[in-house]
Amino acid sequence: MDLINDFRDKKKIVAIAKKIKQIATKELRVMEICGGHTHSILKFALPSLLDGAVKFVHGPGCPVCVLPRIRIDEACKLASRKDVIFCTLADMMRVPGSTTSLQKLRGEGADIRALYTPLDALKIAEQNPSKNVIFFAIGFETTTPMSTVVLQNAQKLNLKNLFLHVNHVTVPAPVKAIMQGGEAKIDAFLGPSHVSVITGSQIYEDIAREFKTPIAVSGFEPLDIMAGLLNLVEQSESGTCEVFNEYDRVVSREGNKKAQTLVAEFFEPCDFEWRGLGVIAQSGMRVRQKWREFDARERFDCAVSESKKESRACICGEILKGLKEPFDCPVFGKVCHPQNPVGSCMVSSEGACAAYYKYARNG
Repeated sequence: MDLINDFRDKKKIVAIAKKIKQIATKELRVMEICGGHTHSILKFALPSLLDGAVKFVHGPGCPVCVLPRIRIDEACKLASRKDVIFCTLADMMRVPGSTTSLQKLRGEGADIRALYTPLDALKIAEQNPSKNVIFFAIGFETTTPMSTVVLQNAQKLNLKNLFLHVNHVTVPAPVKAIMQGGEAKIDAFLGPSHVSVITGSQIYEDIAREFKTPIAVSGFEPLDIMAGLLNLVEQSESGTCEVFNEYDRVVSREGNKKAQTLVAEFFEPCDFEWRGLGVIAQSGMRVRQKWREFDARERFDCAVSESKKESRACICGEILKGLKEPFDCPVFGKVCHPQNPVGSCMVSSEGACAAYYKYARNG
């Protein structure tokens, strides 16, 4: 099996699109909760193939995009310390805080490093014993296990100068918040790919039952997405609300038990503020008390003044809630573009605005 070309077969994609249009009696509003899906959907022009049958609604599936400005301000405050080497993933560098960004601070001389892998933070801490090394850990359930491995190894190596500023969040919580809010009219969901490898497809079952909304866990390739959409349309037409695992070549119902156990050992759920969605109970992760010595928010003063409000022109929050699209933003592609991002949705490689700018801004 060719895992790229076999899942980009144009004839098969068009055939599924034709079948969806044949059986759909109404337009189905489908929210994808994965930034990778957003980019694939735009890259392969799936909205035009399914016009009138499926309406794509973009959700909070980008881990960089959902971080509130106050978390960025905390990162900038820590990164500004002379005794700190601040480490993060590349997408975080350009996200604007209230007054600056990590990229700007690095240009001004702060020791801020973009890591290829979180494990690099261990090497940096070993090589710089006189510095406090802080890793700004972000991401959904996909990347949380990597942060636990960093903590596990820091403990084994007895590193006293390595700390994590934890910003890990979970997928089900914001989905429930959006459905409970009732503003975004969602008929079905495309479940995330990589997240589901860790969590398993079972974590969406109560959402499907509670909100009577079908969910299809799908891979990133266009044929994956189309197969998932076909199932969602079929479920909608038949009145069923179940979790369909299209991505069963890598996703099981139970998920990666070893990773889940490791995360549970080092992290515990906590309330977390989301950009556009506000504070959602038990939607984030924090370091357990047993390992709190590695928690940067406990070790350092992270207090910042109340963050300034987002630009009035930026509608990232409404996009993340599924209420608007990038084209609805008055600064999209004008003032706001990848070289000058006004909001986080234009910064990240998984952001909806970045996807629209790259694949759809010219129609």
